[in-house]
Amino acid sequence: MAEKQGFVGSIVETFKTVFWALVIAGIFRTVFFQPFWIPSGSMKDTLLIGDFLFVNKMVYGYSYASCPSVRIPQVGVDIGAEDFCGWFEGYDDRLFGSDPQAGDIVVFRHPVTGRDFIKRLIGVPGDRVQMQDGQLYINDEAVVVEDAGTFTEIMEPQGPLRNQPQCANGAVGLGAVCEKERQIETLPNGVSHAILNIGNRAADNTGVFTVPADQFFFMGDNRDNSTDSRFPQAARGVGFVDRKDIVGRADRVIFSSAGRSMLAFWTWRSDRFFKALD
Repeated sequence: MAEKQGFVGSIVETFKTVFWALVIAGIFRTVFFQPFWIPSGSMKDTLLIGDFLFVNKMVYGYSYASCPSVRIPQVGVDIGAEDFCGWFEGYDDRLFGSDPQAGDIVVFRHPVTGRDFIKRLIGVPGDRVQMQDGQLYINDEAVVVEDAGTFTEIMEPQGPLRNQPQCANGAVGLGAVCEKERQIETLPNGVSHAILNIGNRAADNTGVFTVPADQFFFMGDNRDNSTDSRFPQAARGVGFVDRKDIVGRADRVIFSSAGRSMLAFWTWRSDRFFKALD
């Protein structure tokens, strides 16, 4: 009997250990940092497919979006932040909050799907944002850009989604060099970052977007391959993003995998370990 009780006791202790480990991990992820893995090329060449980073949640304070999501499509699990903290979603302000600054790389909840997106903040409340012939204008002034050579990569399926890059040098075959024009863009507040250009696209010319109060305007650095605030939510775009939907700021890549899985350590990009983000 004592042996049986000892066995049951060890099982109970194991469950208690796992339970408290999950509680601590949940608190850490909710309050401090959230892991984020880059699935698409919309932020090249700042962020590459397969980059793994932690999102700083403390820097902007907390809203319902700070609560974790658990999505495991293989087993049908789809629990969003609103399921954990829906009671908090109607609260318009942020606890211990501060607003992001133009140029920040920000993770936010998509206003419609609830999925996590990562883009660069371009327009803050009150700003007027427009694209003319691929040139960004903020408050009716052209943003300064400087040529910065050519971004190259190999034409091949990338990441677990096996997406192939888009190229400015035409339709190249598998294994060939894919090129994009690279420039350095400097926002009015002095923040500089790289952007890529593929060619003339519909989103290179837009109307004027006046950013409402308590909302923000985001764009991807890979300008011709990004679904962002230039596209309305009705067209499966992002549109303006509410302050309450902001999750946190990305500051540094922890490691990066060029393969189909971040567990495939032989595909890790050694030059991106702990790389600071501009």
